[in-house]
Amino acid sequence: MDKYICIHGHFYQPPRENPWLEDIELQDSASPYHDWDERINAECYEPNTASRILDGEGWIKKIVNNYSKISFNLGPTLLSWMETNAPEVYRAIIAADEESRRRFSGHGSALAQAYNHMIMPLANTRDKITQVVWGIKDFELRFGRRPEGMWLPETAVDMETLTILAEHGIRFTILAPWQARRVRPLGDEHWQEVHGGIDTTMPYQVRLPETDRTINVFFYHGEVARAVAFERLLNNGERFARRLLSIFDEGRNAPQLVNIATDGETYGHHHRHGDMALAYALDFIESNKLARLTNYGEFLEKHPPTHEVEINNNTSWSCAHGVERWRTNCGCNTGMHPGWSQAWRAPLRDALNWLRNTLAPKFEEKGRQFLKDPWAARNDYITVILDRSPENVDRFFAKHALRPLDQKDKVTVLKLLELQRHAMLMFTSCGWFFDEISGIETVQVIKYAGRVIQLAEELFGFSPEGQFLERLAQAKSNIPEHRDGAHIYEKFVKPAMVDLLKVGGHYALCSLYETYDQHSRIYCYDVYREDCHNRRAGTARLEVGKARITSQITQEEMLIDYGAFTLGNHNVSGGVRVYRNEEGYEQMVRELTAAFDRADFNEVIRLIDQHFEGTTYTLRQLFRDKQRVVLDIILESTLAEVAEDYRRIYDVHAPLMRFLKDLNIPQPRALQAAAEFVLNTSLRQAFARDELDLDHIKALLNEAEMSGVSLDGEVLGYVLERNLKEMAEKLLAHPDDRTFIEHLNGVIGLVSSLPFEVNLWQVQNAYYRLVQSVYPAYQEKGRRGNEEANTWLDLFNSLGDKLKVRR
Repeated sequence: MDKYICIHGHFYQPPRENPWLEDIELQDSASPYHDWDERINAECYEPNTASRILDGEGWIKKIVNNYSKISFNLGPTLLSWMETNAPEVYRAIIAADEESRRRFSGHGSALAQAYNHMIMPLANTRDKITQVVWGIKDFELRFGRRPEGMWLPETAVDMETLTILAEHGIRFTILAPWQARRVRPLGDEHWQEVHGGIDTTMPYQVRLPETDRTINVFFYHGEVARAVAFERLLNNGERFARRLLSIFDEGRNAPQLVNIATDGETYGHHHRHGDMALAYALDFIESNKLARLTNYGEFLEKHPPTHEVEINNNTSWSCAHGVERWRTNCGCNTGMHPGWSQAWRAPLRDALNWLRNTLAPKFEEKGRQFLKDPWAARNDYITVILDRSPENVDRFFAKHALRPLDQKDKVTVLKLLELQRHAMLMFTSCGWFFDEISGIETVQVIKYAGRVIQLAEELFGFSPEGQFLERLAQAKSNIPEHRDGAHIYEKFVKPAMVDLLKVGGHYALCSLYETYDQHSRIYCYDVYREDCHNRRAGTARLEVGKARITSQITQEEMLIDYGAFTLGNHNVSGGVRVYRNEEGYEQMVRELTAAFDRADFNEVIRLIDQHFEGTTYTLRQLFRDKQRVVLDIILESTLAEVAEDYRRIYDVHAPLMRFLKDLNIPQPRALQAAAEFVLNTSLRQAFARDELDLDHIKALLNEAEMSGVSLDGEVLGYVLERNLKEMAEKLLAHPDDRTFIEHLNGVIGLVSSLPFEVNLWQVQNAYYRLVQSVYPAYQEKGRRGNEEANTWLDLFNSLGDKLKVRR
């Protein structure tokens, strides 16, 4: 009997980008990381590129890229984030697909995904087609090949979706076992109803109605997938492997495929070190020749379907009621808020459907003024999303425009297509999955709707906002203060909206605190400064000038003039307006600079209000990341004073605190707070330095222990890990530097003694790579009696012992 095993990981994160900035803003809930994508990348996506396999003593014997041995898909919006923000992880994932082709008879393990995780059975036909086309084209650009399979979000399926997949060259998809309705051998006329569960060890063929096409379906093993996701099966890698092997029917001679599918985040984010359990299980199976690892494409080529299946339409893997979780109060929820209602789901979908359907004919009507086929252009717009260079945008217009377009017309077309992009993003499944309409995932899809409404106002000269909010008001929140969807829109979406003037306001205020070059980038906007005048008087600052703001997304641009003023505290006044003429601009500059030079600061504020009436800004309007940076600058002197006060208190009373600790007498809270602040701050600063002063750090740690101070392990570990990453890069760049290896030995020795956990992942990876590449040459030199080589080997082996990496 041929035994095959395939594990599929669906790696995906909800889009978190601000729709107006095309970037993720600071998310405090992910601290100490900048945002949740960064945090989950550190906990899951990155570890799976270099997962540890440990021996019986807990030492690292292998480091493997899990992606090369499993089947996987990554959501296109996640890959887009990763390409920019985690390029090493991105490259490792692309490389894993290349390696899988070598392992699995030319079949890559990566699958495409319907573009932005829309529930396909609830989408209209046009959106289904675009989701598939965009998913395929995104995949082709990144992986350099056509995808064989496509992951359907939440495995939600209907026959129309399968037909569209087949029409676009997709050979297979993956479904849950309960999504099968009935089966029969190919060529047989008699169907057998699936009651007790379908045989998941073979692929099936689906005949598509009104066409001679077919598509193949794999059904994953539901019981083991559930155990992996929810029953702690990943606590032990060997137990995981044996559970997979137990699925095989030893009484059958036919080839069998044991396959499971779960969220990829199971392997590291949901279950800490789950990546290691996965790596160990795969290695255990492979090294003991208990089964052959494969992927779906290879198995399908070697063992084509022998049976046909009919699916249950409008079903998914995460809703017992089909696809109702994304449109009704069906009872499916996270279980975290007993008594909460999800009745808001239906009016939310109704409002978004109404918005999409109302604007679709207007898009088509206006689009036909410029484009040969507006819907074909939408399908091809993914090529612009993936490459917004002027040259590529021009190629897009050359292909789709009815005639040569001037710049104004190009802006209009790009806005039309952006409207359509956001009209699909607003149906991202995560908006309905959780318990409450005010949750960040649902607010996110409403923000996409806000962007659609803004573009509609600019393009069509009317606002659908009023009627949209009437519908959204029917979506009631479980939290009284949030009331309903319309209130949430006003509270969270309207303040997040951005236009070119607001970008200009951000630029004006930030110019008080940092020096901009003539050309600068603010998220997806280019700012070209054309004139600038600044004044300084102590902590007081004035900045006036004019600049051209250009959107990289729509190519829309605006010339503005601006003024901004601060006395050095958090009270900042700024204004921006559309540039009118040079005379008005020069008058504004003269009046503001003259008032500032006279130190008549009240007059400066009055003039800003006068010249920029209705378009004034304060720190509250800054984009979130820069707001935090500016406030840190403003707070710097204040915090320095507070820190000095705390240090003075601690220095004076540290002996008393030790005496109290020695007598087991509780420390006064005021003294304890001073000690915790001083020592944690000092350690954080010490861990952040380019050259770690080990003696100084040891002294601080001893002082903390003597004073009974609790250390902030999460923050201190995060800071130290960032420094260790740089050390790992230096080790790879300069492996012959014995002085540095000796220093690194000391650092790792210190880390092992810390009272909190520090992830040595990056240094271990670098060390393991050197074991494969540099170490053998030094061993050979050492055998020949080279003293320098033997000195290096002693240091390198000592470092490996501290890192617990076998050589």
